[in-house]
Amino acid sequence: MDNSGNPQDVVVPPVEGVAGGGTAYGWNDGGTHGLNVKGPIDPTEIPTKDLVHVWCMPNTANVGPQDMPRHLEPINLLAARNERESVQIAIRPKVSWGGSSVAGTVQIQCSDLCSTSGDRLIVGQSLLLRRVVPILGVPDALVPVDLPVSQINLFPGETTALWISIDVPSSQPPGQYEGEIVITAIKSDAESPVQSISKVEKHQLYRDLKGCLDIVEPIDGKPLDEVVERVKSTTTSLRRILLSPSFSEFFSDNGPVDVMDEDAISSLSLRMKLNLTVWEFVLPETPSLPAVFGISDTVIEDRFGVQQGTAEWYEALDQHFKWLLQYRISPYFCKWADGMRVLTYTSPWPADHPKSDEYFSDPRLAAYAVPYKQVVSGNNSAEDYLQKQVEILRTKNHWRKAYFYLWDEPLNLEQYDSVRNMASEIHAYAPDARILTTYYCGPNDAPLAPTPFDAFVKVPSFLRPHNQIYCTSEWVLGNQEDLVKDIIAELQPENGEEWWTYVCMGPSDPHPNWHLGMRGTQHRAVMWRVWKEGGTGFLYWGANCYEKATVASAEIKFRHGLPPGDGVLYYPGEVFSTSHQPVASLRLERILNGLQDTEYLRLYASRYGRDESIALLERMGVYFGPERYTFEHMPIDAMRGQIFNACRS
Repeated sequence: MDNSGNPQDVVVPPVEGVAGGGTAYGWNDGGTHGLNVKGPIDPTEIPTKDLVHVWCMPNTANVGPQDMPRHLEPINLLAARNERESVQIAIRPKVSWGGSSVAGTVQIQCSDLCSTSGDRLIVGQSLLLRRVVPILGVPDALVPVDLPVSQINLFPGETTALWISIDVPSSQPPGQYEGEIVITAIKSDAESPVQSISKVEKHQLYRDLKGCLDIVEPIDGKPLDEVVERVKSTTTSLRRILLSPSFSEFFSDNGPVDVMDEDAISSLSLRMKLNLTVWEFVLPETPSLPAVFGISDTVIEDRFGVQQGTAEWYEALDQHFKWLLQYRISPYFCKWADGMRVLTYTSPWPADHPKSDEYFSDPRLAAYAVPYKQVVSGNNSAEDYLQKQVEILRTKNHWRKAYFYLWDEPLNLEQYDSVRNMASEIHAYAPDARILTTYYCGPNDAPLAPTPFDAFVKVPSFLRPHNQIYCTSEWVLGNQEDLVKDIIAELQPENGEEWWTYVCMGPSDPHPNWHLGMRGTQHRAVMWRVWKEGGTGFLYWGANCYEKATVASAEIKFRHGLPPGDGVLYYPGEVFSTSHQPVASLRLERILNGLQDTEYLRLYASRYGRDESIALLERMGVYFGPERYTFEHMPIDAMRGQIFNACRS
C-alpha cells in the first residue's frame, strides 16, 4: 500500500503564493458528483460514499485535520507472530447531514480477521481501534473507541483519522487473513432521540437481570431436572424483560424490528477490505535490544493523588509498568535529586517480595534497574539495605538483566567521582553488577583531552572499572556516523563493557528523535540508527514527564524549556474520557514499530550477516544516516517484504 504521495489523478487545490497560487475558489475534488438532493440530507437513504471521503494511510503518516482526500485502496499488511502492525483510516465529510455543531456521524464496524482454514484474529482482542486526537494541533494521542461498533462525529472541513492496530499472538497459525471495516453514515443523536429510561426503570431492570443471574449461576453439580427448570425460569424472566415498555420501540405486531436492515447496510455502507499476511517468524518474547524508559513516580503521585508506600501507590505504579511492557519497553521508575542524581528502580517492592520476582522474571522485560537505596522506608536499615538487596538478587537467574543507573549526565569532576564512589560500594557486594551512566561530555573542570569530543571519547578510560554500560547521547555524533568507531574503540567488550545510546532534547530536526511534530519516519528511524551504529541497548529519560498537575483529568502541558513531546510518550486516560487506562501517543506506537524492525533486521543478519543487513537498509532506501532516511512509507514495507521473502521457510 503506497499512500506516501499524491496519486497523479488526485488534484490538490492551489495554494496562495505556491506554484502560481491564485485562490482555491472553484476548485472541485469531485466529491459530490452525482449527489442531487434538495432539502435535508437523510443518511439512511443515500450511500455513505456520497457523503464522506474515506481513504487509508500508513502508520508513519501524520494525518491532520486539513489533510486532503486520496483514493481508497484495499489495506494489505504483513506481520510476524508476536508483532503489532497498524494502519490508519481517514474520513472527511463531503457534505453536512448532522446538527449545528457536527457535519454528521458515522458508525464504524470492524469484523474479525479470518483465514481460509478458520483461524481468527478477534476484534476487540487482537484488533483495536483508536481515534487520533491532536495535541497542540499535531496528531498524537490515540484514544480508544468502542468495538466492534462505534460512532464517530465528523466536523465540517476536517479530516478525522482512526488508528487500527492488529496484535498477532505468538501461537497464531500463519496464513492469509481477511476482514472488513464497514463505515455507515447515520443520523446524529440529536436527530434520533432515544427514549430515556428513568432511574426507577433502570433499577427494576437491574434487579430483574440480577435475578436471572442468581437463578442460573449455581447450577454446577445440580441434577439435570433442576438445571432444566432453572433455565426455563430464566427464559420466562428474560422474555418478560424484553416485552417490557423499556424495549417497546424494537417491537411491532410481527415481532422485533432491526434497528437497521442488513440489506440497507449492504447497499448504503462503505466497505473496506483488510488483508493481513501472517508469516511463521515469531518475534522473541524478550526483546533483543534492551530499551529502558523512565517513568516519573513523582508525576504519578501528584496527578493521581497517591502517597508513596500506600496500596494505591503500588497499584498505580503496577498499572504503568504492565501497560508499557506491550511496547517491548523495559520500564524503570525514576526520582530526581540535585545535580542530576537519580534514584531508579523497576520494582517498587524489596528484592525479597514476590512481586519483584514476578517483575524481574517476566520474559517481556529485557533489563531492570536496581535502586541504590531504599525507595520506601521499611524494616531494613539504610546502611545494610543495598547489601541485602544485591545478595538476594545475585541468587536469581534474572540477575543478568540487572543494572544500576545512578547519575544522569555528570558534568564535572565532583559528579563523576560520586558515580565512581557509589559504583565502588555496589561492586564491593557484587563485582559482576552493571553500572550504567548517561553522558555527553567528560568532566568540564578536568579536561581529559584537548578537544571536547576527544574528552568525551576518553570517558570510558576515566570511569573504568566502575562503569559497565556507557550510554552516550546521539546528539554528540551530529551527522558524523564515522565517529562511532572512535567510541567503540575505547570500550572493552571482552570485560563486559557495553555501548548504549539515548536521545532527549537533542538531536533536533532533521535527525531522528521523538519530538511532537516530527515526521513519522523520523520517529521510527531512531531504532534504525541504533541498528546501523551497533548499539546494544537504548535509554529514554522519561515517558510521562509532563508539567505538574494535581487532578488526573487536568490538561496536559509539556515542560517549559523542552521541545514539545520530549519526555512525554503517553497521556493519562482521564484527560480524554472516564477511562483510567493510559493513552498511547503515535510516537510510542512508532517506537514499537522501530523496535520490531530491529528484530526483522536481526533475523536477516542471522542468515546473511550484519553487514548485509545494513546494506539492505540502504539498498531499500530506508536509512543511510541521521540526515538521510526515507520520508515515505513505501521503502519500509519493501524492506520488510524483502526480509519476509528471504527468511521464510
